[in-house]
Amino acid sequence: MTLMKYNQLEQNYPSTFSGLLDKFFNENVGTTLKQFSPAVDVSEEADKYQIQVAVPGLKKNDFHIDLIDGKLTISGERKMEDKKEGKNFHTIETQYGSFSRSFFLPDDVAQEKVSAVYEDGLLKLSLPKLEHATKKYKIEVK
Repeated sequence: MTLMKYNQLEQNYPSTFSGLLDKFFNENVGTTLKQFSPAVDVSEEADKYQIQVAVPGLKKNDFHIDLIDGKLTISGERKMEDKKEGKNFHTIETQYGSFSRSFFLPDDVAQEKVSAVYEDGLLKLSLPKLEHATKKYKIEVK
C-alpha cells in the first residue's frame, strides 16, 4: 500500500499559479450559469425502451422535449421560489436552474410513437421499438 500526502489546503488554495487562475475563472463563470444535470434511468424491455428523469417540483409545461434526426433532447428549468419572507435557510441541497439531457436513439425506435408522462416527480418517456415482421422460410437443399 502506498501512502499519499494529503494537504487539506489544496482543496481551497491550488498549489500552482495556473491552478489558481483556473479556480478563479471557473468559479466566476460557474456562478452565473446555474445549471444542473438530473438523474436519468434508461431501461429496455422486449417491446420498448424507457427513460425516467428525476425532476421533482416541475409542471408538465416546464419541459421541452425535442426529437430531431434520432437525437432526443429533454430540457427545462427549475426555479427557486422567490418568497423568502420569514425563512432562514440553513441548507439548500435541492438543485435549481436549467437542465438539458440528450440521447442518441437506437435505429429500432419508432420515433413517431414516443410518448411522455410526468407524475410523482418523474418524467417517464416510452420509446416503442419498431415491429419487425419475422418471416420464416424453409429452404430446401437440392
